[in-house]
Amino acid sequence: MTSRRDFIKFSVLGGASLGATKAFAGSSLLNSTDVQHKPIVVSTWQHGLAANKQAWKLLADNKKAIDAVEAGVRVPEADPQVMTVGYGGYPDREGKVTLDACIMDENLNCGSVAFLQHIKHPISVARLVMDKTPHVMLVGEGALQFAKEQGFKTENLLTPQAEAAWRQWLKKSEYAPVINIENHDTIGMLALDNHGDLSGACTTSGAAFKMSGRVGDSPLIGAGLYVDNEVGAATATGMGELMIKTVGCHLVVELMRQGRTPTQACKEAVQRIAGKLGDYKQFQVGFLALSKSGEVGSYCIQPGFNYAVTDQSGSVLKDAASLL
Repeated sequence: MTSRRDFIKFSVLGGASLGATKAFAGSSLLNSTDVQHKPIVVSTWQHGLAANKQAWKLLADNKKAIDAVEAGVRVPEADPQVMTVGYGGYPDREGKVTLDACIMDENLNCGSVAFLQHIKHPISVARLVMDKTPHVMLVGEGALQFAKEQGFKTENLLTPQAEAAWRQWLKKSEYAPVINIENHDTIGMLALDNHGDLSGACTTSGAAFKMSGRVGDSPLIGAGLYVDNEVGAATATGMGELMIKTVGCHLVVELMRQGRTPTQACKEAVQRIAGKLGDYKQFQVGFLALSKSGEVGSYCIQPGFNYAVTDQSGSVLKDAASLL
C-alpha cells in the first residue's frame, strides 16, 4: 500500500525559511537561553515523567522525534494506574473503554483514531494510519478492523479498578467532571530531536462516564495537538470540548508564529477561551507548547496543571502558571 509519506510530499525551501525567520523576529526567543536547546521532550501531567523517560532514550540515541513521542506515550497507555489513558482507563457510561489518539510529524503528516475499543495502544494504530493509508482519521469499527489487519491483538481494557469506579458512578449517573481530578485528563507529548525536527502525540481514554460515541479534542489535529516545524508545537489538556470549539492548539502555534513565546501564546489562548466562556471558573483548560528553538511554555485556567520536561540536564515536573 502506498505510504502516507509517499502520498503527500511537502517542500520546505527558501520561502519557508524566510517565514520562520519572520516568525521569531521581535520575540524574546532570539534572546532566550533556550535557543537551540535540543533534544528535549515535554508532556502533560505527572505520568509524563515515565513517558518522557522512554522518549528520551530514543532522542538521546539520535532517533527521530516522531518515533520518540510514539514510544513515550505508549508507557501510560499500558499502565493501568493511569486511569485516563489506554488500558485501565475509565469507561463510558455503558461500561466500555473507548480510546482516542493522534500523532503528527515535522512534515504535517498525521494520523488519528477515535472511539477505538479493545486495542491497548491507539497511538500506534494512529501512527500506522499516518504511515500506511491516504487518510488522517479512522474511527470506531473501521479503526478496529484496520488495527486487527495490522496485527494488533484485541483485549479487555476494563480493569477491576475502573469497573468498580464505573459501578459506583452508576448509582447516581451524574456527569460532572471535577477540575484536575483524573476523570478527563490525557497525555500530550511534544519533542524536538537532534535534527531540529518537531513531532507530537496525544492519547486518552476520554472523559470518564461520557456518552457512548463521545470524542474529545485528543484525536483532532489542531484541537488537542498541532505541530508546525517552522514555528513550534502545542498540546492541550482539560475539557476537550473547549479545545474543539476554539481549535486551541492550532491557535497557540499561530500565536507563536506571530512572535509570542510559548508561554505568551498559551496564556493568550487561555484568556481567549476564558473570555468567551463567562463561567470559566467551572472549567480547566491547559496548553503546553514547545518552540522550534526548544523553549517550553504552559498556561491554564485553574492552578494544579503540571507538566514534565526532560532534556540533557535531566527531568523535572513543573507547575503551569494559571489564570486563577
